[in-house]
Amino acid sequence: MRRIVIVGGGYAGFYTAWKLEKQLSPHEAELVIIDPRPYMTYQPFLPEVSAGSIEARHAAVSLRKHLERTKVVAGTVTSIEHATKTVTVRPADAPDYALPYDVIVVTAGAVTRKLPVPGADDVAIGMKHVEEAVAIRDRLLTAFDRAAALPDGPERRRLLTVVFVGGGFSGVEGFSELLSLATDLLRQYPELSFSDLSFHLVEANQRILPEVTDRPGAWVVRHLEQRGGRIHLGARAVSLEGGHVVLSNGEEFDANLIVWTAGNGAHPVIAKHTDLPIDERGRIVVRPDLRVGTEDAPVEDAWAAGDNAAVPDLAVAGATTVPNAQHAVRQGKRLAANIVAVLDGRRPRPYRHASLGAVATLGLGRGIFQYKGLVITGLLAWVMHRGYHVLAIPTWERKFRVLLVWISALFAGRDIVSLLSVQTPREAFVAAGVPSVAPVTRAQAPRDSHEPSARAA
Repeated sequence: MRRIVIVGGGYAGFYTAWKLEKQLSPHEAELVIIDPRPYMTYQPFLPEVSAGSIEARHAAVSLRKHLERTKVVAGTVTSIEHATKTVTVRPADAPDYALPYDVIVVTAGAVTRKLPVPGADDVAIGMKHVEEAVAIRDRLLTAFDRAAALPDGPERRRLLTVVFVGGGFSGVEGFSELLSLATDLLRQYPELSFSDLSFHLVEANQRILPEVTDRPGAWVVRHLEQRGGRIHLGARAVSLEGGHVVLSNGEEFDANLIVWTAGNGAHPVIAKHTDLPIDERGRIVVRPDLRVGTEDAPVEDAWAAGDNAAVPDLAVAGATTVPNAQHAVRQGKRLAANIVAVLDGRRPRPYRHASLGAVATLGLGRGIFQYKGLVITGLLAWVMHRGYHVLAIPTWERKFRVLLVWISALFAGRDIVSLLSVQTPREAFVAAGVPSVAPVTRAQAPRDSHEPSARAA
């Protein structure tokens, strides 16, 4: 029985394992998936998690619950040696060990692209994981509580200043959703006004949303500026030290919340710790059928998909597929089918998928959709965004939970409770204090009422 090891439990990895379970009988292959997190994050929902429109756990799909025949290993892969067909696994609480395999599937995804900006490591938060989206929401909600107790002045303005660095889909959606949340919150805080809010989106290029064409992208900029957002095009973050933001265009201001969404970077294990072929951007070289290698030099028993793979885009000559959920999900399904085909002695099929268009949420009731020359904005685009993603998130259980939250929000509004203290759970216990008492010795300890006394003995 072959052991198929899947490195990474994101979209492509989860769907590969999920479909392999359905297409292979238990005696045909042993399936193993390795990821430090016990769940798949549905990243398109993270902006709505940060805005309180979706419950955080509903944007995560449990690996153990939904992969019934796949062994889930909680750990990080630190190296892949295909020459010996072993991966090195680092668990959280045990020494590293080598895990042999017969077939390797690399779906480790990408990491947040970090630039050498002073202070970024100390103050910025990414937005690739559920924990980060929750922290962003809780920090903004807590900032409103603190600002409402302060008089008008620099500290109040600092608390209500939010900066997003990066104008791709994650940055624009996160910025728009948080701006929508902040605007709605003003109704609950009569001490604050719209003029107290200061939202900045910083993008090094002269346009945002590279996935859409120029005119829709320019419309989004105007739309966000009409809602009070500041869009800094052609500007870079020069320094973020101490929360003091310095931009390359000369502007400076203090911010309480800085979110880093400046694109994807190569996964360090893929870029530096594998003998599989990689390209100049640190992605695994794959053929159109998702097997590792080139048409002339395929690598046997090695497959890759998702953001860590340079998958040829057969719909656009000479291009590779863009790193998004739409491609990763479909690549995972095709990859599973191709592995089964090879095991059965059949030829694998190439991955071919024409884009369904680009859709983005711009806050509650607002969105944009583009398919070729067709552009839809406003409420209809927002409904299309929600409809597409509730269909795309795997498992009926998750679809049902997300729909219930959305329906309840129509009548009850957003949940605006901050649970920032969850990040420091022992703080309240420690702050409560314990009276100082002398240690009790055995001689001083009270005798159990059921213990016979020495006299009675």
